Amino acid sequence: MTQKAFQYRFYPTPEQENLLRRTLGCTRLVYNRALAYRTQAWYEDKKRVGYSDTSAMLTQWKQQDELQFLNEVSCVPLQQGLRHLQKAFSNFFAGRAKYPNFKKKRNGGSVEFTKSAFKLKSGQVYLAKCYEPLPIRWSRQLPKGANPSTVTVKLSPAQRWTVSLWVDVDIEPLPESPNKVGVDLGITSLVALSNGEKIANPKGFKAKRAKLKRVQKALARKQKGSLNREKARLKVAQVHQEIADARKDFLHKLTTQLVRENQTIAVEDLAVKNMVKNHKLALAISDCSWGELVRQLEYKCEWYGRTLVKIDRWFPSSKRCSNCGYVAEKMPLNIREWECPSCGVVHDRDVNASVNILAAGLAVSVCGATVRRSLRSSRSLHPRERRPEQSKSVRAGAMKQKPRS
Repeated sequence: MTQKAFQYRFYPTPEQENLLRRTLGCTRLVYNRALAYRTQAWYEDKKRVGYSDTSAMLTQWKQQDELQFLNEVSCVPLQQGLRHLQKAFSNFFAGRAKYPNFKKKRNGGSVEFTKSAFKLKSGQVYLAKCYEPLPIRWSRQLPKGANPSTVTVKLSPAQRWTVSLWVDVDIEPLPESPNKVGVDLGITSLVALSNGEKIANPKGFKAKRAKLKRVQKALARKQKGSLNREKARLKVAQVHQEIADARKDFLHKLTTQLVRENQTIAVEDLAVKNMVKNHKLALAISDCSWGELVRQLEYKCEWYGRTLVKIDRWFPSSKRCSNCGYVAEKMPLNIREWECPSCGVVHDRDVNASVNILAAGLAVSVCGATVRRSLRSSRSLHPRERRPEQSKSVRAGAMKQKPRS
């Protein structure tokens, strides 16, 4: 059994929207209060506050006169908000995330309902303290006999309402395929495959950049706190939503195609967070969404019985000749084609890298080896090109410590 989220748009009635917005506001208030209390307790008394303490505080808050409105909404989203805060702190202490931030109203927000706070009846979703079913636009049907474990209602900054139902489903693996592919991630070509195929980068942000610039300029001219500024802010959020939707749609179609057609997929384990520190390439790299592409490949391969192999990020896939194994000394980004001085084969930079990635991925999957940046051995160079001083410099560079990610 695999947990899968089914997300739908819905258009609430005025009464439902009023209740949901109050629920979002109460959940945000409880989350921010608990975060402020935990932060203050640590800095003043060096005391760690856990979920049980904040849950007891929530009971006290509901008894205060100025916070009586907390009793007008379901208590389940409030408790779930405290659990999410506890998880955020756990991720922070484990080094997986930064320190939790305060939630802001302009970012929309989300609330989570567990089984005690909703029911699925006759194909309709009823939330706690809401007498009418959510008017969901059912773009696809839930699996037969589906019993959602949680329901998450989200309001995006563009004022779009969505509901996600977490369901346990049985996903049938795809039939085995003889195809194997290496994937080299790039900017001009989003992916270059080892079979010679290149898929262009749609550059969703660049397509909407002029429109985004126009609406952001209009937003900057509006007076803070005015109604016109709120309207302008909504237009900016809608453009960002269009960019995100186009990027998400393209990535899902691309990753699904790769998983359906290939049994084994090899990719590089890129450190995108470090790569975007280059201010000249940060915008282009962020627009590619390499991290999201690899994340989708991971869970889709797990769903459908495919094999995803990640090779080490220091493996010289672009500088290595896929024909003879020669490793070039340097390979600047402006060089898109190069001729191997050892065997004379002319390589397309991206396709050659994808072929090397596939070869390294197959080696990892077969013997379990870790593909590292190898030294230039005698087999890497043509006999006429071996120079003692050259191999000495390569050996010295290989002894340097890897940069910390």
